[in-house]
Amino acid sequence: MKEHNIQLTTPEIAALWTTYIQNSATMCFYKHFLQHVEDSEIEHVLKESLYLEERYNEEIRKIFTKESLPIPDAFSDKDVNLEAPPLYTDLFALSFAYRVGQMTVPHYATVLTKIARSDVVAFFSECLKTSTKHYKHALNLMLAKGIYDRPPKIPYPKKVQYIQDQQTILGTWFGDKRPLNVMELGEIFYVIERNYIGMIMLIGLIQVMRDQEIKVYLEKGKKLAEKQVDVFNKVLKKEEHLGNIPVSMEVTDSIVSPFSDRLILFLITTTSSAGLFLLAYAMSTSMRKDLNMHYSTIMLDVAKYGEEGLEMLIKRGWMEQPPQSVDRSKLQ
Repeated sequence: MKEHNIQLTTPEIAALWTTYIQNSATMCFYKHFLQHVEDSEIEHVLKESLYLEERYNEEIRKIFTKESLPIPDAFSDKDVNLEAPPLYTDLFALSFAYRVGQMTVPHYATVLTKIARSDVVAFFSECLKTSTKHYKHALNLMLAKGIYDRPPKIPYPKKVQYIQDQQTILGTWFGDKRPLNVMELGEIFYVIERNYIGMIMLIGLIQVMRDQEIKVYLEKGKKLAEKQVDVFNKVLKKEEHLGNIPVSMEVTDSIVSPFSDRLILFLITTTSSAGLFLLAYAMSTSMRKDLNMHYSTIMLDVAKYGEEGLEMLIKRGWMEQPPQSVDRSKLQ
């Protein structure tokens, strides 16, 4: 069936707009990494990351132009100083590409459940396919370089088991005496992993930040990431699982910022929002009340932190507004 003049829906505009903004931000980081990368295998991953995001954004520009929608200002070469010395090692650049893949693959999968126009569905289907392939490439290279810390393992169960009675459900199962199950262990691992990567990034950004208000904000973020690592490593050790040990992904001694203050503040605020979503998901899979208490407390901290960053972006005139619906009350 041929489609005629089917207008983009709000979820389709939102998906395209958000993808464009986020891609433009991470592209700045890839451009900086590529100025200094020495490892040829990591260079290939970074070039592929940049190429895919540039291609995606070009397609979004075409759709927006066709629909007479304004193309977002987003981020550009004005937000990255390509003459700045390297701020991170090659291994961190690889872990950055891996972490971006962890966020974009589920983003594209979720988007596909909310859109319907054939060209937009085709676009995000291609994004999901190519980004998944690229994420696997980054993951395999991390394994090869020895910087991927595998999630916890357990002895295989011998048989299928059921919860025995209501007393067990209210007491042991939803209490804090039962051993951690595989869902809980997996989510704890990923909370720790993404906060390790976040800590390394923040160490570098704090080192080059000259704006004192933003620097204080970044330092708060580093402490919040350290808190999450500490809390959940203690949970693992209490259960006699080894805590996750960070692999050294060093920050250089550069004090010259490769990135604009606006880009830095946007990236940290955005990743805080993503972290809040992932914590909520982890909490939804947990059936131990001690874990849920940890998640709920940290989620409140992360929500407050993200709100503070958003307020700073708005106060400084750095927060680009998503497309808005018509304000009928003003028209009336």
